[in-house]
Amino acid sequence: MVQVCMERPYGPGSPGAGNEPLHEPPPNPKGGKTLIVDARDPHAYLLPSAALKDAGENDQIFIRPGVYEDKVFVADRPVRIIGAGRDHVQIYSRRGGPLYLQRVPSGLITGVTFRYVGSDQHSAMNLLDSVCTVTQCRATEGVLSGVVIYGPEARTTFVDNEICYNRESGIFVFAGAQPRVADNQCFGNHHFGLAVRDPGSHPECVRNVCHANMLSGILLFHHAEALLLGNTCRDNQHWGLVMTPDTHPTPSHEELVSANVFLPNPRGSLVVTEQPLADIGR
Repeated sequence: MVQVCMERPYGPGSPGAGNEPLHEPPPNPKGGKTLIVDARDPHAYLLPSAALKDAGENDQIFIRPGVYEDKVFVADRPVRIIGAGRDHVQIYSRRGGPLYLQRVPSGLITGVTFRYVGSDQHSAMNLLDSVCTVTQCRATEGVLSGVVIYGPEARTTFVDNEICYNRESGIFVFAGAQPRVADNQCFGNHHFGLAVRDPGSHPECVRNVCHANMLSGILLFHHAEALLLGNTCRDNQHWGLVMTPDTHPTPSHEELVSANVFLPNPRGSLVVTEQPLADIGR
């Protein structure tokens, strides 16, 4: 039996930690309906996926406190999902990741913990070629990275989230994605807090805190580009920042240390290496 628990020791001082849940949905700026999800209310939808089936492009979904076994899949349409708070709403899945967005052109997802409890190779959040905003959510226990943001059309705004206790990295940006990744807490992940790979990938990584990860804070590799400003990588088990020589960060290598905080980490602040994945065998 899989245990589902909301009591994991998440980061101190994180937005939503210890706060009262949101009791009422905010006004819908699109002017559409608000569909309520509440497993305890016979007049509400029992699952977020059921509400999504009935929601129009201008509607929003409000999820009341609870733990929901479900998969949220949205493709080729706007989305607006508002949870009562990431410490109060959890969507988990045993088969496949609990959140998949594909080519979502606009919208908002906020106030939800997404947790993967299966054993196959899945992430907690899977964001392909999407341009919506994800904020004040949590991604945890992915067998892959907690959050994958990928595709040449990906311009996701991924801000003020917690990404923790995933079996690979916290956030993985690849395949030409160019999201804004800001003010996130990435901790307790088995590899890196934040990783960026591939030509054309160029995220804006600003004011993220990557700490207590089992390898290093941030990884740039395989021709990736990235804007790195005001990030803090501390108390990771290896380095603050790891890069391969073929990457192109902004600012330049010489200015990265002054533009970010990469200490304290046992091996040092920054390393440029041809073998960034040697410690994990690939």
